[in-house]
Amino acid sequence: MTTTVEPEREAIRRVLPLAPVALVVASVFGRVLGGADAAWSAAIAVVIVLLNFVVAALSVEWAAHISPMVLNTVSWFSPVAFALTLVPATIGLLVVEARALSGRLQTDMWAFEDPRP
Repeated sequence: MTTTVEPEREAIRRVLPLAPVALVVASVFGRVLGGADAAWSAAIAVVIVLLNFVVAALSVEWAAHISPMVLNTVSWFSPVAFALTLVPATIGLLVVEARALSGRLQTDMWAFEDPRP
């Protein structure tokens, strides 16, 4: 009997071994560019990105198991219309987000004031 691995779990399995490498690289760059505080900040950023990736992958896996089954139980649901709308809407949202985070807005978002006196 063969078991198939969910693609989301496979992605997690492939990314997890890279996490320690990313932590070391980010910490070294942080240390070189800004000292110990920057090294810790860079390491925290890597952990947050990794956790976000794992949670997103697991939530997609969960949704893939329940959503089609729930929606297919209603007579008015059209999987074709759903897919043909979902994909362009997602791409459109990503374009809007990318534009919002580029240029001046991005500069304003990343302008931090030093809280130290």
